[in-house]
Amino acid sequence: MSLDQVDQMEQQTAITGARFVLRPLRVSDAGLIAHYAGDKRVSRLTSSIPHPLPPGAAEAFVARAMKGDDNEIIWAIDGTSDGGPELKGVVSLKRMDRAQSEIGYWIAPPFWNTGLAAEALDLLIDANPFGDTALFTAVFQDNPEGAQVMTGRGFEYLGDAETFSVARGATVPTWTYSRKL
Repeated sequence: MSLDQVDQMEQQTAITGARFVLRPLRVSDAGLIAHYAGDKRVSRLTSSIPHPLPPGAAEAFVARAMKGDDNEIIWAIDGTSDGGPELKGVVSLKRMDRAQSEIGYWIAPPFWNTGLAAEALDLLIDANPFGDTALFTAVFQDNPEGAQVMTGRGFEYLGDAETFSVARGATVPTWTYSRKL
């Protein structure tokens, strides 16, 4: 591990919830990220995860997250504090402009429909690590559960759009949401 990676891990704040901790990614997360993100059910709900997941992709993702980027923070959803697995999913914030960020996440299939996504997003919104005045997100229109998670967090529908999904190899219609903080 390089000094830059240690510095990023020290600068990124862990956020503690009732069932898990949002913490910086670490090298040991790569195996579970490859396992879960390599699941077609997960990758097809994201714009950037390819399917099949190429060898080394999870390691490269972790290395990028650990390197640190002033414009994006990526957290592991770590369930060990509640006796669960080391990684249940990933949540991120990517800075936009004018004190706004885009929020993104994926949850490992064994933890779908458990309230994990809602709790992780609530923690991140409450912590507001960039001091944002607004958050944005997009949800594929064939993922009404994802839309329900966002509207349940106070996100308001802005309109329809589309984005390219690497896993699907196609442009997919999305719903766009925002939330004022």
